[in-house]
Amino acid sequence: MHYVIIGNGVAGTTAALNIRKTDAAGDITVLSDESHPFYSRIRLIQYLAGEVDEKKLIIYNEGQYEQNRIRLLLDSPVESVDSDSREIVTASGQTMKYDRLLLATGGVSFVPPIPGSHKKGVFTLRTLKDAAAIRDYAGNAGQVLLIGGGVLGLEAGNSLRKSGHTVSVVEFSPRLLPRQMDAEGAGILRKQMEDMGFTFYLGAKTKEITGGDKVEGLLLEDGREIKCDMIIISAGIRPNGGLAERLGLKINKGLPVSDRMETAIPGVYAAGDLIEHRGVFYGIWPASEKQGKTAGINMSGGDAVYSGTIPSNILKIAGIDLCAAGDIDPEGVLESIVSKDEEKYIYRKLVIRGNNITGCILYGDIRGRRKIIKAIDEKRDIGGIKTELNQWNMDAL
Repeated sequence: MHYVIIGNGVAGTTAALNIRKTDAAGDITVLSDESHPFYSRIRLIQYLAGEVDEKKLIIYNEGQYEQNRIRLLLDSPVESVDSDSREIVTASGQTMKYDRLLLATGGVSFVPPIPGSHKKGVFTLRTLKDAAAIRDYAGNAGQVLLIGGGVLGLEAGNSLRKSGHTVSVVEFSPRLLPRQMDAEGAGILRKQMEDMGFTFYLGAKTKEITGGDKVEGLLLEDGREIKCDMIIISAGIRPNGGLAERLGLKINKGLPVSDRMETAIPGVYAAGDLIEHRGVFYGIWPASEKQGKTAGINMSGGDAVYSGTIPSNILKIAGIDLCAAGDIDPEGVLESIVSKDEEKYIYRKLVIRGNNITGCILYGDIRGRRKIIKAIDEKRDIGGIKTELNQWNMDAL
């Protein structure tokens, strides 16, 4: 059996390892358009801050691929796939046959149509190559501006703040971390980060990146101009669906797959930031890992079902712990239990629907998170312990 996996991120690598567990004799080839074996995108922030080098980012080195008899071909972007003949052609002209194919091409940084985004000094952060380019350019830049107040942008900004840069953030939403924080929690986060030296422009619309051939500033729709030496655009990711589309597959939020991670083409599977499952596009590491495992098992003759992942992020924002899981109820329409200490920058919230916890925000103090997430996952009936939970006694869980 010949297995080909396009993409060596968490979904592709997890799939390869699970194929090998089920099929000891099959031929496994992993193709990547990057120059490095499987590495941690999560730790790119530490690399940006100079806290780790390239070697420490690597999760699965080339020797480990060899030990599992997985052929890893780096710098090998795929030009085309013929699903009728089951043949792949790389950009260098190499051809190979497959019996089972996994598309794990991941996501790409979304760049809004901002005039001037082509200028020198404008970056996105998705790959190790991106991080290296940002770090090199930042060596001659003093003022950094982030377009986007999401997790990655704030973390990138904090890494550069620690290396002596001044950092401003422009965010279209009226609050920071709109996917992980409600208004009250985001207000506490903003105050803490302002105390660190960040400057924020919230509810702001970008009009144009100014300067000649290189960045000099950002003009807002209201006429304000923010001077800067470099810009990092952190406006989310989109599925890297070009290859899937050339196969005739349709991209919605992502590439639709079944519970077995199968696409509409027999023998072709997909997992990770490329896909949507039951109408949901996750774009988070835990989901990609589970999807890769499911795909690998099924590609090699097993029987596994992916039923979804509770959106859960355990993060550090500027060195501060944050856990956001499930439905955070940003509009405040559901019952909730809130505990906060603004002086200590702590905000904790449980979202309640009936007798179940359906989501949480834990900022600055994430104690009890495992119990809370387990209660969300298991849909535990909390009717008898609401009094204890109102006093934030997580031992009751």
